[in-house]
Amino acid sequence: MSVLQPLSTFAKALHLGQLLYQTYHRPKGILQKTLKRGVLNELGDRTAQRQMEAAAESLPSLTPSDNPAKIYFLSGDRFWYQTCFCAYSMIAQAGVYYRPVIYDDGTLDQTCSDKIRRIFPDAEIITAQSVEETLDQHLPANTFPTLRSRRLEYFNLRKLTDIHVNSHGWKLVLDSDMLFFRPPHFLIEWLRNPNHSCYMLDVDNAYGYSDALMTQLAGAPIPDRINVGICGLNSDAIDWHELEYWCKTMIDREGTHYYQEQALSAMLMARDTSWVAPRQDYLLMPDRQEAENPQAVMHHYVADSKPWYFRYGWQHIAACTS
Repeated sequence: MSVLQPLSTFAKALHLGQLLYQTYHRPKGILQKTLKRGVLNELGDRTAQRQMEAAAESLPSLTPSDNPAKIYFLSGDRFWYQTCFCAYSMIAQAGVYYRPVIYDDGTLDQTCSDKIRRIFPDAEIITAQSVEETLDQHLPANTFPTLRSRRLEYFNLRKLTDIHVNSHGWKLVLDSDMLFFRPPHFLIEWLRNPNHSCYMLDVDNAYGYSDALMTQLAGAPIPDRINVGICGLNSDAIDWHELEYWCKTMIDREGTHYYQEQALSAMLMARDTSWVAPRQDYLLMPDRQEAENPQAVMHHYVADSKPWYFRYGWQHIAACTS
């Protein structure tokens, strides 16, 4: 037996990735945000965040339709309510029911799962145990050591590994921290007939790795400003041996980076024509004015726009349910 197998098993048993996140990365991020925003502003943001979580428990229960298209999320106990607001607002604005398929990031407990299913009675929740069993069978650690070890410490990679391994067909994976305010015609059309990858635009390139390295590995020019808050990919088209090589080579040459999953997705999309969501409609990092009075179809609240998400964004959705 390869030494990698017992090491991987040991790491999983201790949940080392979660431990590293909870004891280092998360406290560091909280401290940095507090210093940047100021204590009072940060306290206000936290209060608004708790109000959003409480409001998710009052979202109306939806009635599933027959044979709905599916939308995919990676979620956990810190994000379940954001997942619900995203899926609920998309369905409400589309006027079409989509079945949420939610992959447990390892923290989604039964209480949160029950809250999700109250709103979406047919929600498919893929447990962490089920994911691990699938990965052990189809992405074994002795053959894919980099992907298996990297996903333990870098949860974003699970949007690729956990959702697409041993799966088939096209999947639309959405980040939870997004809200829809108008009919998302672009996504409606893609879900009706997916035949190319799709994504939304970032404000700038955010890949974490050099264009030279990414282009060399992908064998094709890398499109600019891919943001995988919206990410439509064909599971069948992913070569996991190639992705293992890419992941290892990127780390060996240029180290680890928070945006590695976005970089890997961009490399997968580089080889084909993609559908690109109109930037003015699918807006990354809206400012306060836009959050208070949304004009775009969708907001993706990242970085400095996160306070406006908690203070203003979700309240537009909640107001339409009362």
